Amino acid sequence: MTKGTAFVLGGSGQVGRAAVKALAEDGWEVTAASRGGGRDERWPAEVRSVALDRTEEGALAAGLGGGCDVLVDIVAYDAGHGRQLTGLADRIGSAVVVSSGAVYEDARGRSFDTQDRPDGFPDYPLPIPEDCRTVAPGDSTYGTRKVALELELLAAGDALPTTLLRAGAIHGPHSPGPRELWFVKRALDGRPVRPLAYGGASRFHPVHVDNLAELVRLAAANPGSRVLNGGDPEAPTVAEIGAAIDAVMGVTSEAVLIEGAPPGDVVGATPWTAPRSVVYDMAAAERELGYRPVVSYADSLPETVAWLTGRLAGREWREAFPGLAKYGMDFFDYAAEDAWLAARG
Repeated sequence: MTKGTAFVLGGSGQVGRAAVKALAEDGWEVTAASRGGGRDERWPAEVRSVALDRTEEGALAAGLGGGCDVLVDIVAYDAGHGRQLTGLADRIGSAVVVSSGAVYEDARGRSFDTQDRPDGFPDYPLPIPEDCRTVAPGDSTYGTRKVALELELLAAGDALPTTLLRAGAIHGPHSPGPRELWFVKRALDGRPVRPLAYGGASRFHPVHVDNLAELVRLAAANPGSRVLNGGDPEAPTVAEIGAAIDAVMGVTSEAVLIEGAPPGDVVGATPWTAPRSVVYDMAAAERELGYRPVVSYADSLPETVAWLTGRLAGREWREAFPGLAKYGMDFFDYAAEDAWLAARG
């Protein structure tokens, strides 16, 4: 006897793969929907995969058929997606939708949207609770679109009870833009030093895909209209992340700590680097869902490093990881690092 039917939108992506696996192993009858209709080798054979493009008129309604007990949406990004789900509320028992920690703003109105301005990086409370202010809803940025999505779904109330998961910096295998590559490639390239801005003390709270999948699993079994943060049990500093990855890869390197911002905006800048820390409060998830993380950041690294090195083998990093390349920043500008180190003496 199953727990019910679960329909996962974005099932073949990084988070979707883990969510489908967690739900199937917990006794749900799972349909994994994605544009390509792909499968993951870790899924039980009974998981059904379907090709579905939600942007096609009527495609989602047709895919749902008679409906489902819970719909998990990994790839909802804006108010339109929210309305798409609420318009099918009569076929959906409850929903679990992945949002983002990018929705928060500080007391001065600073958010991830303002981080490129002088003193524009937000100064959040530590840790950030779910009732912290958010940016205004809109369609101009990732954060404003996610807020608009949240408001559409929360307004549905009991008509479509929805758990919104504000995810931190997602990590693990199958990432389109893996932050860990910053350290992994340097280890593979035999770089002896790791210049780190802001003294290597930056913290940007990560969440492993398996921990996010655990939140999905718990929320599916406990429907409700709520907003919860999604984070790992710890928020390591950049320096701690580097040391942990080096340990997995069996290398020893020197962290060269830079006081203040990255020189020239490149040297010492990592995908986690920021002048202030971002740490999410997980107390509400623990209280409301009984959430306990299934893996720590350090313990998750061997699998991530193995996937990264395999993906990178024989390929230039921009080809292997176009999700990182799209930022237009050379994360591996070794010439700039060497010039700075030489000038520093």
